[in-house]
Amino acid sequence: MKKHILVISQYFYPEQFRINDICTEWVKRGYKVTVVTGIPNYPQGKYFDGFGLFKKRKEKYNGIDIIRLPLIPRGNNSLMLVLNYLSFVLSGYIWKVFTKIKADYVFVFEVSPMTQALPGVWYADKTNIPCYLYVQDLWPENVEIITGIKNKYIINAIGKMVDYIYQGCTKIFTTSKSFTKSIHERGVPMEKIEYWPQFAEDFYEPLDKEVVPEIPVDDAFNIIFAGNIGMAQGLDILPQVANIIKDQSSQKIRFNIVGDGRFKNDFINIVDDMKLNDMFNFIPKQPATRIPELMAANDAAYLGLTDSPLFAKTIPAKLQSYMACGIPSIASASGETAKIINESKSGFCSEPGNVGELANNIISLTTRIEKERKQYGINARDYYDKHFNKTELLNRMDNYFNI
Repeated sequence: MKKHILVISQYFYPEQFRINDICTEWVKRGYKVTVVTGIPNYPQGKYFDGFGLFKKRKEKYNGIDIIRLPLIPRGNNSLMLVLNYLSFVLSGYIWKVFTKIKADYVFVFEVSPMTQALPGVWYADKTNIPCYLYVQDLWPENVEIITGIKNKYIINAIGKMVDYIYQGCTKIFTTSKSFTKSIHERGVPMEKIEYWPQFAEDFYEPLDKEVVPEIPVDDAFNIIFAGNIGMAQGLDILPQVANIIKDQSSQKIRFNIVGDGRFKNDFINIVDDMKLNDMFNFIPKQPATRIPELMAANDAAYLGLTDSPLFAKTIPAKLQSYMACGIPSIASASGETAKIINESKSGFCSEPGNVGELANNIISLTTRIEKERKQYGINARDYYDKHFNKTELLNRMDNYFNI
């Protein structure tokens, strides 16, 4: 009989998260997979077209059974975001009480909010089955950084919830080695924690350079950013960098910003106010499968994180996507991300917030001969194959589903 994995993830297809691919691969490997998720609304903050409280609440995707719990959409302010988080937990509790689903394992895909893990922990406790937690975002640290909340009573309360979740899980997997250490420092035994880095979907691969309609064909050096356009992504530094490059380099540089998010309108306004429109090209959010094609039309890819101890511990999923496509990285990041880029010799990395250093790195890359630039991309893909191999990582996870 097929082992049944119950996945708890507030975000799932058509929202673009790695859990979509993980679940698809598990189905291919012979598992029965049921995903309990929310009504898609990320990152725009409103329900996707065709979805709603009374529409498409149950469906199938790539052989996966999807159950969508009612929740309040994220909206575009902090209050709506809190209501979004809480409504998923409340719906999850009611679902846990009444569900007749019988699963062998629970797997929680935890990007913020950590609260989404609660229905998984409750279900695993009710049915006495193993509960595996995959930590992408550290809480309560993430709450402090993203929201600015410093009130010790609120942070301590969130910390107690996090400890309750960790205690209720059989095994905790992390996307970075630093996360493993941080979770251990909360009193979780080291043998309960394992580093399980992210991998990119199979369609992320090196492609021959090609022309795409979204990017003008000229002599510009093109740098792509693809993903959520939020404050955490460190994009606010780019207009300042562009200003320096404009004065110091004869090479035309274009930043191709692909995606959507809460910071996008503000970002566009900053570019307008600084009269840098000729250096920025905003491209609407694209299907994930198109990103490698867009990357192939660029010379490098930008990855940024704001300056914080938390983000120094983070390896954003974007890094694996870039490396899998064999494109040189230009990063404004520290910690784990900087270590990987430097170790792999796949690009240049400057400290977060250091405008001058980032500008110099971009200018330096533009002056390298094409053969050198290509080598950075080759190094990236080689490192990816060695450290983030999808088959090997899934084989490791199989060990926990076959005990």
